[in-house]
Amino acid sequence: MLNQTGILIKDLKNEKEWKEAYPVMKQLRTHLDEEQFLQLVQEAKQKNDYKMAALYDNEKLVAVTGFMPMITLYNGRFIWVCDLVTDSNCRSKGYGEALLDYVHKWSKENGYDIVSLSSGLQRVEAHRFYENKMEYDKVSYVFLKRL
Repeated sequence: MLNQTGILIKDLKNEKEWKEAYPVMKQLRTHLDEEQFLQLVQEAKQKNDYKMAALYDNEKLVAVTGFMPMITLYNGRFIWVCDLVTDSNCRSKGYGEALLDYVHKWSKENGYDIVSLSSGLQRVEAHRFYENKMEYDKVSYVFLKRL
């Protein structure tokens, strides 16, 4: 369980803060260099209202999430969690749970009653976390075709 002493979750709103999150995000998004990362965050923020938040433990950034509001015919208005990663040296301490709880709270406060995400097929431990710990339902597969 997460000890709240020294824990802070903060919205990351500018390039300086995004750069601070990059080393942790790189553990999930290994294909992105820092410049690509910063460009994509900026564009997603401008065009899709993408939001990024980080969890700090005693002023050290240890986990980060990115999410955005969406509208689809199957979910209506909902929040899509694009990214969720905890530093590999800091896992199983409740940080991911705290960040998802933060997204859930933000969602409710802003009129969204569904939070959805996808997770790579290889991330079996993450799937257990989402289903067992966070009580997410597995409702679909996500398909991708590179053109």
